Amino acid sequence: MQMSRRGHYDIPLKRDASGRFLPWIIALMVYLAALALAASLSLSDLARRWDSGLSGSLTVQVSPQGGESADALDRRVQSVMASLADLAAVADAKPLPRDESRALVRPWLGEGALLDDLPLPVLIDVTLAPGADAGSLRQQLTAPGVVVEDPGRWLADLRRLAGAVQGVSVVIIALIGGVAVAAVIFAASAGFAVHRAEVELLHVMGASDRYVAAQFQRHVLRLTLLGGGIGFALAALTLVGLQQAGRGLEAALLPELALTPVQWALLLAVPAAAALLAALTARITVTRALERLP
Repeated sequence: MQMSRRGHYDIPLKRDASGRFLPWIIALMVYLAALALAASLSLSDLARRWDSGLSGSLTVQVSPQGGESADALDRRVQSVMASLADLAAVADAKPLPRDESRALVRPWLGEGALLDDLPLPVLIDVTLAPGADAGSLRQQLTAPGVVVEDPGRWLADLRRLAGAVQGVSVVIIALIGGVAVAAVIFAASAGFAVHRAEVELLHVMGASDRYVAAQFQRHVLRLTLLGGGIGFALAALTLVGLQQAGRGLEAALLPELALTPVQWALLLAVPAAAALLAALTARITVTRALERLP
């Protein structure tokens, strides 16, 4: 027995209420899964950018001593620069201009006399030679008011945080997938129970189990595509809204919310995967129900 035309249902699945709430359940599941995946991608991208930008580098901070003049501070900075030039572990070193140092604290202090009068330390950006040990460099620079800041410590913490977020995201997506599968099983089983008489009639007319299961599979796939499209659209609007809201923030530590085309493609795979999983679940559920028919 073959379908007479594309999209035709021999079982009136569109008129029953067994799958009425399935699109909204799938929409919520896709929305939550897309946001969890977007958060994982954003934090991983942030960790990767910081790792590539700060790996193999460190910052030497020369702080002004009490009552020290600007000229005296400059002489100490030149002394530290000379010490760095003599170290084989240092590939390059350059002091950060005072204007850039002020720009780093301006978002927190604002413009005004406080920022102008604040004795800011001089920052020296140091690039290490390949294989150099930052710990040994810290031991060699032991002058008063000189502090070596190694970003490797908090970069390691950031990597662990990114890994933890990815793990939590996987767990969340797996739980969402499990709830979606349970909802599809319930909808397919309820639909089969409601239309059992029509199914038995199709069997009498010569319809195979494969043909009947395909009817339910197509119906669930249509509902899931509808719900997945709604959920993805809401997730995209949420992410775009967060991106627009974050443009006014000057805190450089916050992750960039703008996703790349590849990341958007990964997010688009969420509703597609949901539709395929739902269609397969519906087919297996109905096939097992058909096997139990007398």
